Amino acid sequence: MTFPSVSLSRILQIVSRRGIQQVQAALSLFHGSSYSLLSIHSDLSGWVLDEEAVELQRVAARLGIDARLNYGLSARAAQCCHYTSQFVLRNRWHFETRNRVSIDYFHGLPGATEVFTEVYDGLRRHHASISCVRVSHSKMEQVVLGSGIDPGKVYRIPIGINLDHFTVQTPLSRQVARRKLGLPDSAVVVGSFQKDGVGWGEGREPKLIKGPDVFLRAVELLKPRVPELYVLLSGPSRGYVKEGLTRLGVPYHHVYPERYEEIGRLFQALDLYLVTSRDEGGPKAILESMASGVPLVTTRVGQAVDLVEHSHNAWMVESEDVEGLAHWAWHAIDCQSSLGPVLRLARHAAEMQSYEAQASLWQRFFEGYVEQQP
Repeated sequence: MTFPSVSLSRILQIVSRRGIQQVQAALSLFHGSSYSLLSIHSDLSGWVLDEEAVELQRVAARLGIDARLNYGLSARAAQCCHYTSQFVLRNRWHFETRNRVSIDYFHGLPGATEVFTEVYDGLRRHHASISCVRVSHSKMEQVVLGSGIDPGKVYRIPIGINLDHFTVQTPLSRQVARRKLGLPDSAVVVGSFQKDGVGWGEGREPKLIKGPDVFLRAVELLKPRVPELYVLLSGPSRGYVKEGLTRLGVPYHHVYPERYEEIGRLFQALDLYLVTSRDEGGPKAILESMASGVPLVTTRVGQAVDLVEHSHNAWMVESEDVEGLAHWAWHAIDCQSSLGPVLRLARHAAEMQSYEAQASLWQRFFEGYVEQQP
């Protein structure tokens, strides 16, 4: 049996945080006026939802809201708690509280898996206890509304992007990034930065909802047309894809940065980004690649449905359309010199979904839920 590799410092960090939260929970009973404190809870994974929590705290602060990250709240405190993971819906105690509760509900169709069905049942069971639900795209909006929840509680706000971390790629930035990563200048580099293995270990078991098998099949079709094909990977639990690339004889490099903002530098080294998922809440890479001036080919999932205009700002195919993915990937590679208009429209789409641009959406979300500071 193998276990996820967790460093001693990580364990101590979690233990310390829990102790601090117990103290915070006691203090929350005496904190200022009612419902003036917002605690934003991430999944503490060190990956996408943690970053989303950080950005949401910044947005809330700009709107005059006293927002804290993973601040312990007593269940008896008249304060507000926002969860960035819908999986809290599996735990009844999160909603048996005096706190006002809001959640992000990004992906997972009821009936798709036992877990997603359990989460959806939790949503229906806790309608009265939920103040607000944030969905990231139109398909999930319809799923959540289908639960019978009050439509006035549901807000569609895409997973945004911090443009400070993602600048438009230039020939020089591409060269510098490749040299730093040790990638050949002549290679055609395809990016894939998503977690697509089960658990937080090596990830040898594929998380099929993320389409790692589809990614490998698309790369296999692309390889004969692109002799110098190279794959740049990031994110945790990529063992299945790495083993598959080795089997296909496709060279790759795996980088797992300690800080999220370093992901922007990885995009500078790419010729193309591929999203091959079967279901998504984002993924965040949709906007990241668009903001970076990197051609994007994606399946019709998550935010891509709302943000991608096929052949105008990116290319989109149906889920599991391996041939379509390979076809448009080759098109983007072969027509690289003429992609200027597409990449400019992609950058504009990303700018429209920056956290700053989304401020008015969040203002409506928080109105009547969290009391703003005077």
